[in-house]
Amino acid sequence: MTRREIIEHYRNQPDVSVLIIGGGVNGIGTFRDLALNGVDVLLVEKNDFCSAASAANSHMVHGGLRYLEYGEFRLVKEALRERNLLLQNAPHYVHPLPTTIPIFHRFSGLFNAARRFLRLSSKPSHRGALIIKVGLMLYDLFTRGQQTLPRHQFFSREESLRKRPKLNPAIVNTAQYYDAWMPYPERICLEMILDAEATGANAHALNYVKAVGANGDTVTLSDELSGERFTVRPQIVVNASGPWIDFTNRDMGQQTTFIGGTKGAHLVVDHRELLEATVEGEIFFENEDGRITLFFPIEDRVLMGSTDIPVDDPDAVRVTDEEIDYILESVRLVFPTIDVKKSDVVYTFTGVRPLPHSDADTPGAVSRDHSIRVTEAGNGVNFPVLSLVGGKWTTFRAFSEQTADRVLHDLKRARTVDTAHEAIGGGKNYPQTDAEKQTWLDNLHTQTNIPRERLETLFKRYGTRAASIAAYIANENDAPLSSRPDYSRCEIAFIAAHEKVHHL
Repeated sequence: MTRREIIEHYRNQPDVSVLIIGGGVNGIGTFRDLALNGVDVLLVEKNDFCSAASAANSHMVHGGLRYLEYGEFRLVKEALRERNLLLQNAPHYVHPLPTTIPIFHRFSGLFNAARRFLRLSSKPSHRGALIIKVGLMLYDLFTRGQQTLPRHQFFSREESLRKRPKLNPAIVNTAQYYDAWMPYPERICLEMILDAEATGANAHALNYVKAVGANGDTVTLSDELSGERFTVRPQIVVNASGPWIDFTNRDMGQQTTFIGGTKGAHLVVDHRELLEATVEGEIFFENEDGRITLFFPIEDRVLMGSTDIPVDDPDAVRVTDEEIDYILESVRLVFPTIDVKKSDVVYTFTGVRPLPHSDADTPGAVSRDHSIRVTEAGNGVNFPVLSLVGGKWTTFRAFSEQTADRVLHDLKRARTVDTAHEAIGGGKNYPQTDAEKQTWLDNLHTQTNIPRERLETLFKRYGTRAASIAAYIANENDAPLSSRPDYSRCEIAFIAAHEKVHHL
């Protein structure tokens, strides 16, 4: 169905079992889970899908090593399991990430770590080799039955400087462990939407549609492209609008204070020397104030971040000069001879983490775990609202499963599909070996007569979804874009026609 057809469908038949407000990863994950389980569900997003907090992240898929200090073992175990599932279910967009921790002390942080574990303090402190070793041992222990990635290693000062000669010579060790990263979080979200709509005949997703009010049995929705309004009658509303959760609830007449968001600024820099120093993976370390900082290469640039600053209005956030200076200054701690200037910054972005409202002394002490806050029917509306608070990108599937289970229970329906091993988009039927990949490309070349080099580019970009794009290209008169010859006109035309594009 086209966008117009979906809107007309709800004008004529406004009843829907579940309305999800918010097209970030948690809303999309819940949408997919419910659709795969046969629930009629409508997802609306006021902007583009995965365009706010879910896009403005560090691109890491990780267990959360530092959360162990706060005793959040359940969260870390869940995040590590979900990280490994994402490596399995979205191999085209989630990749192993070797991560190096420069260590400047051997025993520092023992007392403060114990106080944080006992919730007696939230003050950041430097972590020495012993604390980091214990954390990495737990990291390995939690994945012992699902050992997808190599175990951690410690390297001496001499070995570390031999491998990375630009490192600060004041180090005593480095540690290396593996997490994962995703170059294109937006495409993971988009492909989950397309999978859901392809599977669920009564599952529909609309971008540029905003929930603007609620009364009785209905929620009023505004088409932000046309200015028109229409109403739907949901049995349950899932509020997955992230840092806007309280604003969305207030628009529906519900006064809540669930969110205490913090913003995380990131920089992308064009700096050849820093790129070469980080070429083998992520550098993950503590800044002078104890805040975790990271940088790692993305193509021919370096991503750097981040900050953790409380904010009240998610619409007003931007990267400040102070944040840029703070992140750039962190380079000198790890690579003291590498000079990165503001003029090297080619892009900045920031998003607001939808953390729970908290009285914690420092933002870093606020839990990254997720929870469902239920507002029962009342105050002028006749349906419950499930607000999805907190969570990490990595744990979206588990959070979505928890939410879907609650919804299925309330609808008195049974779960029929488990998403734990459900491949995402171009991760379906993904070749597991180089030989299988070559066979897959050979077959596609035979079917389409498109040069193998071009097919390899499409495969790297879209996974097995490249087959649909290649079939489309083969039937058209294609040509490379003059501005980006590694893309073609028909490739862009396919995306515009099939991926809910409304703005260029």
